[in-house]
Amino acid sequence: MTAPAQRELLVFAHGNGFPAGSYRVLLEQLGERYEVLAPDMLGHAVDRPVSDGWPQLLRELDEFIERAAGPRPVILVGHSLGGLLGLMLAARHPRRLRALVLLDSPVVAGWRAALLWASKRSGLVKRFAPVAPALRRRQQWPDLGAVREHFRSKPLFAAWDQRMLDDYAQAATTTEGASRVLRFRRDVEAAIYATLPHHLGRLAPRLRRAGVPIGFIGGTQSRELAMAGMRATRSLVGRHLRWMPGGSHLFPFEQPQATARAIVEMLRELDAPTPG
Repeated sequence: MTAPAQRELLVFAHGNGFPAGSYRVLLEQLGERYEVLAPDMLGHAVDRPVSDGWPQLLRELDEFIERAAGPRPVILVGHSLGGLLGLMLAARHPRRLRALVLLDSPVVAGWRAALLWASKRSGLVKRFAPVAPALRRRQQWPDLGAVREHFRSKPLFAAWDQRMLDDYAQAATTTEGASRVLRFRRDVEAAIYATLPHHLGRLAPRLRRAGVPIGFIGGTQSRELAMAGMRATRSLVGRHLRWMPGGSHLFPFEQPQATARAIVEMLRELDAPTPG
């Protein structure tokens, strides 16, 4: 009797502030085709504090993949933070990855990167969004129902699939005493935003030499893409660019099934021979 073929391993790296369990519906969709693993919460190791350029975050993700796959190359799909870490991993350890799919993770380059560097150097980055709001984020509720109602009332979550909102309320909080408290610490979330790498545009030559196929899926209504610009990202991914109609930066939560289909289609595209 022939043994069943081993499914490819897909590692999913979450966005800032969103533990992996928040993506349950999306990951279950991908799990119909791939073996899916995901680090729960990057950035919370006591001995690995978040610092400028995210070296410890990158190390966490790299070690997770090494433990999960050993020498086997994996597919890495990253949302926002997770995608940017994927780019750095592809440049540093390309043999770890068979393919990389970025979900609304634009490359900040050129004058925008210079502005980011200056804002970090001056400390101004801590005074404005998204750093300042992260530090003010509510972190305690009387029960899980109150958590759901709190997020449901926020405009940011208005377009979310209800299952994703319920999973986020569950995965992002934990019971502590008689309350539900935020698991993804707001100081960690703020630190990740405040230390966003400003060198990603300079990685392009190394990424091209590395040869890891890279695709990008963006939300047509993503304010983050509008702020970061798409020129460097388009140059990097070329024809491997897709759009999620009506999607914000958080489109994986708004359209989980469509996002899963787009990821699968992108991976097929990345596997296809280059025309010409």
